[in-house]
Amino acid sequence: MERRDFRDMLHCLKMRSKYAVLLVFVVGLVIIEKENNFISRESDKLKQSPAEANGTDASLAPAENGSLESLRELDAAFSRLRSRLRNVTLELGGGREPAGTPGPGPRRHVLLMATTRTGSSFVGEFFNQQGNIFYLFEPLWHIERTVTFEPGGANAVGSALVYRDVLKQLFLCDLYILESFISPVPEGHLTPFMFRRGSSRSLCEEPVCTPYVKKVFEKYHCKNRRCGPLNVTLAAEACRRKEHLALKTVRIRQLEFLQPLVEDPRLDMRIIQLVRDPRAVLASRMVAFSGKYETWKRWASEGAAPLHEDEVQRLRGNCESIRLSAELGLRRPAWLRGRYMLVRYEDVARSPLQKAREMYRFAGIRLTPQVEEWIGKNTQAPQDSSGIYSTQKNSSEQFEKWRFSIPFKLAQVVQNACAPAMRLFGYKLAGSAEALTNRSLSLLEETPASWVT
Repeated sequence: MERRDFRDMLHCLKMRSKYAVLLVFVVGLVIIEKENNFISRESDKLKQSPAEANGTDASLAPAENGSLESLRELDAAFSRLRSRLRNVTLELGGGREPAGTPGPGPRRHVLLMATTRTGSSFVGEFFNQQGNIFYLFEPLWHIERTVTFEPGGANAVGSALVYRDVLKQLFLCDLYILESFISPVPEGHLTPFMFRRGSSRSLCEEPVCTPYVKKVFEKYHCKNRRCGPLNVTLAAEACRRKEHLALKTVRIRQLEFLQPLVEDPRLDMRIIQLVRDPRAVLASRMVAFSGKYETWKRWASEGAAPLHEDEVQRLRGNCESIRLSAELGLRRPAWLRGRYMLVRYEDVARSPLQKAREMYRFAGIRLTPQVEEWIGKNTQAPQDSSGIYSTQKNSSEQFEKWRFSIPFKLAQVVQNACAPAMRLFGYKLAGSAEALTNRSLSLLEETPASWVT
């Protein structure tokens, strides 16, 4: 097949739909494979001694065969072309190889699904620290700040649908989708306003980290090096080059809305839902988001400002949405089978390396020593590493500190509002202030064996 024919084929690949691309890919591979088989057969014949090939005396055969070298070169050229064709197809088709295609393994798409103050930033680092994973930290933050919905019951549904559609494009490495939501709007695919860019190693390493530009203010800069404004095109290319993709978000609550992503043939989804004791979550939010919890704090300290019913109902609604998603995942419907894992933050804090291995095994990705080393260093942090957004945790000691920071009457409010979810996740109710602060009395049941994938 001439070089011009292959240029025409590649041009067609770019112009056709992604499903047509995959079809042409398979046909192209079949044709190339046949050519390779033919060349290999001819090469094998020529590799035989001339006497075997022609039935003549070996002493009458030439010492060298020029055509053998030419066929070897042509064979190598076909192999290179087949590899290039596969790479082009993967870029256009979202990074997923057709079934049966040889390679290092399928590209996994991991979604860490959580709520605020559940330790998701810490757990997300388990994937951020692995070099072959393209990791995004809270990209849906931009959508939440930009898109508004009418108040009422349709609000949650509307936001979930928008989040889901943006997630799909991000998992396909279409990072340009974020440009419609970043404010101010990027110019020339450049932006210094990518939320928490520094929390994604993939956005702060070469070639995405372009030379620093003086007098250009970058609101969310890289932590360990100075980079120029984020080039979305370079980031999208880096995403396609990585073997796997992981994303952390606290803005998806309804697991059922993710079914179209799980069933999309271009994706190989793995969903990890992270939960935490709601009493600990409230205690943490009262510190991290102090202004939003003034009523709770006044009521706890003075008892003079009663909690409004809508605040308690909001707490109950949050717990129920988390519980319903977990119950759906644990039922393992056909579309979620093998693609959902429930993880308690407390279990991660007690045995971080073990839980990391379980999560990687569930995702179908090999855990590297790089991640193991990071976990070892960052779960034995000094006592003063207590920043509210820190990912350094003396995890085995820190995860129960909330028991001494939340008044018992607030714990009772949470227990009354979130009892069904707490029972599902194995969090024991405290019957008294003494039981709450007595560390010898565990408030955590053993992890059900059915949770571990």
